[in-house]
Amino acid sequence: MPKNVWPTDFWQAADPVSLGMDADQLSGLESEITENYGNMNGIVIVKNGFLTYEKYFNGCGPDDAQHVASVTKTVLSVLVGMAVKAGLIRDVNQKVLDFFPEYTLDRDHPVKKEITLRHLLTMTAPYPFEDWQEPLDKLCMQPDWVEYTLQMLGEKGEPGVFKYSTAGAHLLSAILTRATGQSAREFANEVLFGPIGMRTIPDYPMENFGFDELFGAKVKGWVKDPSGNSTGGWGLTLTPRDMARLGLLCLNRGMWDGRELVPESWMLESTAMNPNHYGYLWWLREEEGISAYMAMGDGGNVICCIPDKELVIAIASGFMMQPRDRWELIKEKILPAV
Repeated sequence: MPKNVWPTDFWQAADPVSLGMDADQLSGLESEITENYGNMNGIVIVKNGFLTYEKYFNGCGPDDAQHVASVTKTVLSVLVGMAVKAGLIRDVNQKVLDFFPEYTLDRDHPVKKEITLRHLLTMTAPYPFEDWQEPLDKLCMQPDWVEYTLQMLGEKGEPGVFKYSTAGAHLLSAILTRATGQSAREFANEVLFGPIGMRTIPDYPMENFGFDELFGAKVKGWVKDPSGNSTGGWGLTLTPRDMARLGLLCLNRGMWDGRELVPESWMLESTAMNPNHYGYLWWLREEEGISAYMAMGDGGNVICCIPDKELVIAIASGFMMQPRDRWELIKEKILPAV
């Protein structure tokens, strides 16, 4: 990546042709999105560190922060790596129960006591629900989300088997707070969002814990649970440009304008391909010679990093059931231009 194009203060734009891209191929992207990806609110494409394509839809603009759903999980992964770098968390092999000494739990449970941060980061901790059938509504009705999750952690299964869990990601947020003394929002503002030029997020009070405040139209800032923990699995609002900033940091293995913010070793571990195609809260993809790691959220929110192409694609979307796969758009309409 060329020097002096880090968008800490502002993005430097570049014509696609100057970056070796096919402008004609990109010219059809807007109509494709309008016709087939109607809930997409914004897309930003960054090549070699330069902002080379940016479009907004449905009345949205570059300053509109949007709920990015499970992209929040990947932000949390980055923050855990930063806490490890700072010596606030020893390593990913620390036991989860060690962070919660005050809770009355079965600490001799043969499975529960062995679960580590790595299991939470890789979604390989067991829970009593069926895969992809997590009762998230039950979590949101609890007075103490952490206690509820700790009680079901380790039930009906063995560590090491992939099972996607949003509650497990929330435990990581609570662990981050216990390790740093700050909420994930506060820690992120200080060590991540501010240093790379992202919008810092105020502490908005939760009016209540209904659907709209937790998931819907009233989501703002970074949602928190009744105990004040930032939600680990969803609830973060970002602008597409700030999504792209985060993607650029991760594309460059944690380096930002000469500073190592996230350990390179953490980024390599986080995005190393494995049989589950899931790293440390990153989705991993290898297809037709292209390797990508992706933060993905419901509705079609995506931060896609493609290192071999020096490419970051950030997409913000409004929620809808069964949205069209954004990888299809990336593969068929964006990669051919590169």
